[in-house]
Order: sequence, then structure tokens, then C-alpha cells
Amino acid sequence: MKIASLAVLGLALGLAACSSSSDTDSAAAGRGGAGGAGGAGGIGQSPLGGPGGGNFRPGSQEELAGSIGDRVLFATDSVQVGADQRPILSRQAEWMNRHRQVQVTIEGHADERGTREYNLALGQRRANAARDLLVADGVASTRIQTISYGKDRPVELGSNQAAWAQNRRAVTVVR
Repeated sequence: MKIASLAVLGLALGLAACSSSSDTDSAAAGRGGAGGAGGAGGIGQSPLGGPGGGNFRPGSQEELAGSIGDRVLFATDSVQVGADQRPILSRQAEWMNRHRQVQVTIEGHADERGTREYNLALGQRRANAARDLLVADGVASTRIQTISYGKDRPVELGSNQAAWAQNRRAVTVVR
């Protein structure tokens, strides 16, 4: 009986630890959405599938993720922002040009395949590609930092095409 009680207590503590999260974690968890024109299943869009909607604090991470889109996805081993992903960065640039006080970090990510070193370099090149497009759309480069997490911070766990597709990304995070 004591073992069962300890097991239940351990499970409850484990679940409680999983349920508490920082603002960054909860924003990351809420970035998947219903389909939309932004590509890749509407990742980073509002539940209505596009910009707009939601009562967000102007210039906040929640506004960026919920109404603009905070991430772009990449093809395998690619650093090219696809035509279906480019509108997301265009909306980000427009948003940043409206909120000139906002500074961001673009996080580059890769899927689990490949070496740690290769994926760190690939993630950095993806972050740089997203940054370069924002700068081309008029955002001052001094407002943008980049970092690579390679394969170390997957958004989707799993060793399958669907998980890998979600993990090949560049995420724009408000600092």
C-alpha cells in the first residue's frame, strides 16, 4: 500500500512540475494553430489562420506569435526561406516597423538528424537567413540578434517526418 501511495504521489508531483511553465514556454506551446495561408499548417498564426484576432499587448511576444506568426519552417538541409514562408517574415517586418522599440532574437533550429556541430551551424544559417530578410524589409539589424540551438530544443518530439518538419525552423522571440 505504501508503494502505491508513493507512486501516486510521485506521479502527481511529476504532473505538477510539467504543468507550470514560464511565459516563454507557454507562448511556445501555443504557437501551433489551425491551417492558414502562412504555410506549414499555420504554425505561429491565430486560430483563425492568419494575422489579426486576439487581445494581445502591443509589441508583445503573444501578439507576434498569436496574430503575426513567430516562426518559419525550412526544408531538409536547407537555409532558403520558402515562398510559402516568406509572407510570415514580411508580416514580422511590418510588425517590427510599427513597434520600433521591440528587439528580437531569432532562434535557429534543426531536426535531430545529423551531428550536433552540423545542426548548430545549420540552425545559425537559418537564423541568419530570417534576419537578412527582416533587414531587407526595413528592420534595423541592431534590433535583431541570432542564436542557434541546433537539434537541442525540439518543439516536436519524435523520429518521423512530421516531427522533423516542425523542428526545422527559425523562431522570432521578443527580448
